[in-house]
Amino acid sequence: MNRREFLKISAAAALASGLPASLSAQTPSPQPASTVESRIRLGAPVYHSQDDIELYAREHRRLAYRAAYSPNVRLQDTDRIAAIRKAFQKEDVQIAEVGVWNNLMDLDSERRKENRRRMVEGLALADALGARCVVNVAGSLNPQAWSGPHKDNFGSDFFDAVVEYSRAMIDEVKPKTTFFSLEIMGWSIPHNPDSYLKLIRAVDRKQFGVHFDPTNMINSVEKIFDTTTLLNEAFDKLGKYIVSCHAKDIAWVVENQVHFVEVMPTTGELDYRTFLKRLAALPQEPPLMIEHLANEAQYLEAADRIRKVMKEIPV
Repeated sequence: MNRREFLKISAAAALASGLPASLSAQTPSPQPASTVESRIRLGAPVYHSQDDIELYAREHRRLAYRAAYSPNVRLQDTDRIAAIRKAFQKEDVQIAEVGVWNNLMDLDSERRKENRRRMVEGLALADALGARCVVNVAGSLNPQAWSGPHKDNFGSDFFDAVVEYSRAMIDEVKPKTTFFSLEIMGWSIPHNPDSYLKLIRAVDRKQFGVHFDPTNMINSVEKIFDTTTLLNEAFDKLGKYIVSCHAKDIAWVVENQVHFVEVMPTTGELDYRTFLKRLAALPQEPPLMIEHLANEAQYLEAADRIRKVMKEIPV
């Protein structure tokens, strides 16, 4: 079960919702440099019933997670939303993101309209839950794969459309604390630090933030051989805008053509020491969410691997 399937079942069913706490509202109070802690809120899917939301929130802490994917809830269920906020705040577990995984640039006008409506609901839900962000990909003009590659995914018309719908959704919902964010991708904008920075400036909305997935930026031979430089560039340019992150890794399968695959965090080419060190230094504490693994045992292994690197830094 990959992340998008998991979120559609347990979190992204939250396609009708309210808004999370803003970055500024969640930023810790300034402290003397000598006492500031370097820390990361790590999270992952939790395989536990959500019927009792207090037990579900407590399970995150039992597994030593301090961040969570959005539980299953709809925007109209205000009582459950209030219960979720209370339960997770009690356990000091940050809801990282509400995932809305659909094609905001669908070539079919009716599907595109419905997908954008669901995205607006997701933004409202994220704000109501106190999540850091709502997240989707920017979309694709590929007629077969909803998030697939297409040459025009980098064109000026595509860019202008993303700017337009991002502004429109933020202006419609008027989120007080949560952020509208697009996941960085390898074959659609935003695909690297400069393209994301250009998008931020064009959208020009305070509640537009960066959803950072560094593995998705690694789409060339040059990049996979020097992920340290890529990470430092991304944090230098985008660090203050980052609202949530995904944790996975990438490896090269050697054959006649370039073939990269996702692998367990810390077992591939991504420089996790630099990734975690730079992430921990951000004052807004963006959550780090493990994704795309097959089962609970793999998620627990990934969390242990990441925590081992944290201790070495230390974080």
